[in-house]
Amino acid sequence: MFLGGLCKKPRHTLWAAEYRCEAFSGASIPDVPRRGLKQLIESRDSIKGIRMKKNLIGAAVAALAASFATAASAQSSVTLYGTLDAGFTFVNNVRSAPGSDYNKASAWGVTGNNVQDSRWGLTGAEDLGNGMKAVFRLESGFNPANGSGAGAARQSYVGISTNQGTVTLGRQNDAVADYLGPLSATGTFGGTYFAHPDNLDNLDGNNFRLSNSVKFQSANYAGLTFGGEYGFSNSAGSFAANRAYSLGAGYANGPIKAGIAYTQANGINSNNVGAINGATVVPHVVGDAFVAAGQPAEAAEAAFGTIRQRTFGAGASYSTNAMQFGLLWTQVRQDGSNFDATAVTNNYEANARYALTPALSLGAAYTFTNQKLGAAGESTRVRYHQFGLQTDYALSKRTDVYAEGVMQIASGLPENEYPSAQISGAAASSSSRQVLVTAGIRHRF
Repeated sequence: MFLGGLCKKPRHTLWAAEYRCEAFSGASIPDVPRRGLKQLIESRDSIKGIRMKKNLIGAAVAALAASFATAASAQSSVTLYGTLDAGFTFVNNVRSAPGSDYNKASAWGVTGNNVQDSRWGLTGAEDLGNGMKAVFRLESGFNPANGSGAGAARQSYVGISTNQGTVTLGRQNDAVADYLGPLSATGTFGGTYFAHPDNLDNLDGNNFRLSNSVKFQSANYAGLTFGGEYGFSNSAGSFAANRAYSLGAGYANGPIKAGIAYTQANGINSNNVGAINGATVVPHVVGDAFVAAGQPAEAAEAAFGTIRQRTFGAGASYSTNAMQFGLLWTQVRQDGSNFDATAVTNNYEANARYALTPALSLGAAYTFTNQKLGAAGESTRVRYHQFGLQTDYALSKRTDVYAEGVMQIASGLPENEYPSAQISGAAASSSSRQVLVTAGIRHRF
């Protein structure tokens, strides 16, 4: 019984043996001996204590369950991400035949992947304990302008990550894209059209990736990271046919970043199961020469024979709160098995980006390319000057609009003969000059 009423003692003595209690309702209850009242109150307190203990136990169980749920969710994670980029593009001097002004015209159209390749992907990690994780990435590319390439594999790998580094197996970027791409205009703000002529150095990772590869990427040691990769040929009886290996290192400390990388590929495109397939490996002016002689451009690669390609590079950048400036050099050496065919391409790049406001930025890049081509004891040189300008405005953290222009000037051979200009990602020019302008929108999720 709840004794929330008043218990009154007699006025005549402090040590009276009996009390009279009244409930809140005003109704009297029988007299209760003092010892009985004490026991009743103690019983009530005991019941109250039991209830408190039950509440505490319940709260503890709920907290424990919540901690298990939190731990379970922390052990495994999967993230869906992606990028969509589309806009309008103008290109002048588009030709229908190499070395000819025939049907020369300007091209207008809706294009995709102007600043960044569109993609969607899944990446995830599972905590295995003791600082070890299982990691994976599955990434596919596509062109949002026409839907082509949907499902085309960009990167796909699975591996183990520890406090010392990460080992992964699958289709992955090489060290040049990993360590030098972030120092270039094409690998950061400029995108597709800022790539060096023919994109032979693969700074943006879009010319090729290494299939059948095992890759190690170190942890960060006071700003220093390094890694290596080997792509297997997967060809029975031809271990060295279409294999590749790559090494690189990077340093980032405060405003300074630097990187160095090397990739070598033997027998590129020599089979369809090896490390590199479908890559552009012959300078486009060589293909132009074959077309002018009445042969398909693909004959140029056949004329080179089995190709060994070696790519070297080094670069550095310095950034402040609003300004970033970078310098980069790459060299691509290609050796064919026929006619002593060779191609040596040196690219020298300077790039800068300035944030006028937190949302509005300006970017610029200049690349000088010196290309030496040789076959059957003869050689010739081709030179390219490429200028790029860009402005970008962020509408939000995930969406931005952009406008950029690229101009390329080729020299080294007679006008309207060879070489012809060709901005990366655009149709070949009818002359030694080409201008491209694009504007569009990009969304990331």
